[in-house]
Amino acid sequence: MPDPTPRVKVCGTTSLHDALLSAEAGADALGFIFAPVSKRRVSPEVAREAGLAVGPVVARVGVFLNQGLTEVLRTAEAARVSAVQLHGPLSSLYVREVARYHPVLRVLRPADLGQPDALEVLSLPGVTPMLDAPEPGGGVPLDWAALRDVFPAGAWLAGGLGPANVAEAVRVLRPAGVDAVSRLEKAAGVKDVEQVRAFIQAARLQAAPGT
Repeated sequence: MPDPTPRVKVCGTTSLHDALLSAEAGADALGFIFAPVSKRRVSPEVAREAGLAVGPVVARVGVFLNQGLTEVLRTAEAARVSAVQLHGPLSSLYVREVARYHPVLRVLRPADLGQPDALEVLSLPGVTPMLDAPEPGGGVPLDWAALRDVFPAGAWLAGGLGPANVAEAVRVLRPAGVDAVSRLEKAAGVKDVEQVRAFIQAARLQAAPGT
């Protein structure tokens, strides 16, 4: 039987301090955003330093949005990330090429589910779907009940998650992993240790069968 406990990713990590904070709190993965439009964008050097500091047990995920293939691969290599998270209207060929080099979290919106490109992506080796809100980082949760019958097996969940609601999201959808950013911060790019700890604890609260 698969482990029902979701992996927990703390995204938008911008400093060595916050990386260590999240790792010590029990995060399974850290997200480093390289998208130029993000107010939480970090350099590959910062991500690499933080990733080396937390060690190999914690996954380091590079987050990209509509960036060129060469830029993604070069940045991922320089930052020494262990996986790549891809946002935006990308072709399955693009996703397949990235997956040749790194495990991929392919971000989809609810409206993408059932579309030919999404179905093809979900069949690619090395690619795991992540369902997110139409506006990533906006802090608005998805309608989990409406997604119960279409949520892809083995998918991750993002979109407006935080300590107050993640247990319910896990209970309803049983995602393989959960991801949060804005509700774990004091300010954009600055983590709140109490919120990070509470999120990780709550994410695992509903994981046991029968809860």
